[in-house]
Amino acid sequence: MTDPDLLARLDTVRDRVAAAARSAGREPDAIDILLATKTQPVALIAGAVRAGFGLVGENRVQELVAKAADLDDALVGVPFERHFIGRLQSNKVRALVPLVKCVQSVHSSELVDRLAAVAAETGRVLGVFVQVNVSGEESKSGAAPGAAVSIAAAVVGRPSLRLRGLMTIGLNSPDRQAVADGYRLLRSLGADVCALPGTAAATELSMGMSGDLEIAIAEGATMVRVGSAADVRRTPPATG
Repeated sequence: MTDPDLLARLDTVRDRVAAAARSAGREPDAIDILLATKTQPVALIAGAVRAGFGLVGENRVQELVAKAADLDDALVGVPFERHFIGRLQSNKVRALVPLVKCVQSVHSSELVDRLAAVAAETGRVLGVFVQVNVSGEESKSGAAPGAAVSIAAAVVGRPSLRLRGLMTIGLNSPDRQAVADGYRLLRSLGADVCALPGTAAATELSMGMSGDLEIAIAEGATMVRVGSAADVRRTPPATG
């Protein structure tokens, strides 16, 4: 049985997303919620999926691999998507690709090449987002805004990859207008990507997290990534 406290927290997240969507003149169903499940135990993740949160994302390849089999066993017959949302090194691609539906942190054409090759070898069609560093902060991963369209173009025509859209981590600032400006830039880049041949369906914008999802939704987010808002990152993994 799913923890009732978890259900209450998840309901709060849904309510926030729905309120933000309506405030922006959008339908709540137009925004997907991805739960960032770094450090969280399989039982908690499985409970969230059973409660209707069918998108989960991990930041670390090693942790994703360690959880994958147990989570799959816990959710037999329950549909869900597992995404990778963290910084990805080329030497981790082979371990990752068979386990995920989508990689949201593609930041270079070299990584596109590697993902395409491994996905083809394993018979997969892998969803990808191009990650863009809209804030310019050195602490954040992602391609420079000026490189985003060319990286997206590198995905087109790869039978083993499907470009879904763009992703970013917003500016870490109390200045709401500055945060919104970054998300507006991603939306503009997304329009540029969709103007490329063969990219008309790559309309997704994965942007906004627990602290700023309302701003992101106002600027056109189609997916928000939440962890702390649902308390899904406060329980450390067991050690021993």
